[in-house]
Amino acid sequence: MAALGWLTPRRRSATARSVLAGEASAEAARKSSQDLLDVVDVQDARDTDVTDREPEFPVLGDDKAAAFFDLDNTVMQGAALFHFGRGLYKRKFFETRDLAKFAWQQAWFRLAGVEDPEHMQDARDSALSIVKGHRVAELESIGEEIYDEYMADRIWPGTRALAQAHLDAGQKVWLVTAAPVEIAQVIARRLGLTGALGTVAESVDGVYTGKLVGEPLHGPAKAEAVRALAAAEGLDLSRCAAYSDSHNDIPMLSLVGHPYAINPDAKLRKHARDKDWRLRDYRTGRKAAKVGIPAAAGVGAVAGGTAAAIALHRRRR
Repeated sequence: MAALGWLTPRRRSATARSVLAGEASAEAARKSSQDLLDVVDVQDARDTDVTDREPEFPVLGDDKAAAFFDLDNTVMQGAALFHFGRGLYKRKFFETRDLAKFAWQQAWFRLAGVEDPEHMQDARDSALSIVKGHRVAELESIGEEIYDEYMADRIWPGTRALAQAHLDAGQKVWLVTAAPVEIAQVIARRLGLTGALGTVAESVDGVYTGKLVGEPLHGPAKAEAVRALAAAEGLDLSRCAAYSDSHNDIPMLSLVGHPYAINPDAKLRKHARDKDWRLRDYRTGRKAAKVGIPAAAGVGAVAGGTAAAIALHRRRR
């Protein structure tokens, strides 16, 4: 893929493959975002019991601002790729020994709460080998089913409410994840978000080749994707927000004027405190600390919105 030509100046820490992955993801996200908006009608998940708001953020009607949310352990408990693997196993895409590997990686991820590059690379390699030769449309359809089976009840209500606050302010909200872009787009659509930036797997005539375009959308590649999308959409990154749990996403968080550490790992927590970034942790039963934008909406409100989305989707089948 040729360079798209509308990237803004960047630090040179990103590799050429990171830039390629970011550009490919941004291009895929922009193509799909209008379709997401056309087919979703999700019930609002608004915060109704919060004090100490900062009404100036998110800024109502600021079309130069947007929000970017990491997915794994930020929006959703666990890793989307592992849940996807479980769904593919159920549909006999691979053998029991491969499922055991997925299960171990997911258990480690849930316990550690951080992304291990070696585990994530193994998972991506496994997924690519599994989907090679399958049609993109087939995996998109299966992704809808897997969302209902394994992902819908793992969405963090607090993070979902933060995303809704941006939507209610008239801003676009994007997922940014190393998960396959097709799966990320399903999740974004089901949550009523604008779209998703994800890892782009190569396909020819609608069939997966088993290769990636560039590299997985991870670390610096996420920052490149956000930078590319912001340039294409005419966004002012200093007015944008980004949310993540992982220190691997510090490049993305550092791009925006409003970075947030959500369920942070130890390294990100320390970095966020050093930089005076805001933090939220939804992994305990304690009410989230007030950090200046609407805190977590009630579980019931978010569950209601998710249920409405699922019911709507099923009626349209």
